[in-house]
Amino acid sequence: MKKFGIIIGVFALVFIVASLVVTKLVYDQSFPRFERHDDTLNAALRYEDIEGAYERTLVSFPSGDNQLQGYVYHQEDALGLIVFAHGLGGGADSYLAYTKWFLDQGWSVFMYDATGSFDSEGESTKGFPQSLIDLHAALDYVKEYEDFFDLDLMLFGHSWGGYAVANALHLDDDIKAVVSVSAPFHANAMIFEQTQKMMGIFAYTQYPFLSLYQRWLFNDYASFNAIDAINQSDAHVMVIHGVNDDVIDYSGSAIMAKRDSITNPNVIFVSIEGEGRDGHNNVFRSSVAVQYFEELNIEYRALYDEHNGSIPYEINRDFYARVNRFLAQELDETLMLDIHAMFLQALTIEVE
Repeated sequence: MKKFGIIIGVFALVFIVASLVVTKLVYDQSFPRFERHDDTLNAALRYEDIEGAYERTLVSFPSGDNQLQGYVYHQEDALGLIVFAHGLGGGADSYLAYTKWFLDQGWSVFMYDATGSFDSEGESTKGFPQSLIDLHAALDYVKEYEDFFDLDLMLFGHSWGGYAVANALHLDDDIKAVVSVSAPFHANAMIFEQTQKMMGIFAYTQYPFLSLYQRWLFNDYASFNAIDAINQSDAHVMVIHGVNDDVIDYSGSAIMAKRDSITNPNVIFVSIEGEGRDGHNNVFRSSVAVQYFEELNIEYRALYDEHNGSIPYEINRDFYARVNRFLAQELDETLMLDIHAMFLQALTIEVE
């Protein structure tokens, strides 16, 4: 019996050690550093496309041991300030179409590249709660930035950033309104959901280790829950999610999945349906943009087949050089106006 107990103990020890190693490997590989994309090989809007009409100032501010790259878009007599928090794998410039739209409505905008992203420092993006840490640092910075004095504060975040802007309500009472897009309600829920996709039922054995490792990395930030944050606040909140999101499950780890637990009366839930705009990254596409992407995909598929799945760089670059980036990034006007109206309502400004 004693020998059996020793065997069980050795097995448990080996399992724990192996699980800790797997946890660190899986977690760290999920949050690498993301450099700027080659903008000659995508259809995204670039700052050079709008530079003449939309001036910006480059700034930097600290988040932990790293300096983050910030982008100030300020205009006189602005309605208020919108701070953007971007998604994992992207950066501030990934959301230039939104920046342009809000500037056109009269808002000032502050954006930044999060830790380990684009032009900011950091060997990696570290983990999901890092987005909240970076946003906290950004909010501290903008409150001391002279051009933003006396401007009411709005937040807009997508995915990684959507989690951050909702949970920022735990940290800052000055926030008037929040738009959280395609976001999970808790870092642990998202991590478990992603682990399930990789490991299946085995994920249940690894979840305690993942949760422990995340807590060790981020302390109290890892425990924040967006549902509690929204409920304890009187800020206006809009939660937007695509019904077929294949990254943050609409019925799983999404804030949207917990809507019945949200008691804040100032919350609006928007479920996005329709092919071509009901996923994780495409919920703001206009019907025109959806159609344009369908045409581009047909053309690109033919090019892919023509070159047996390996399109030469020059040909790939020439394809994207012909893309109408403004059309490809056209936003759903109705959805954007609904957000604009909510922001104005948070300021008690009557919508004309």
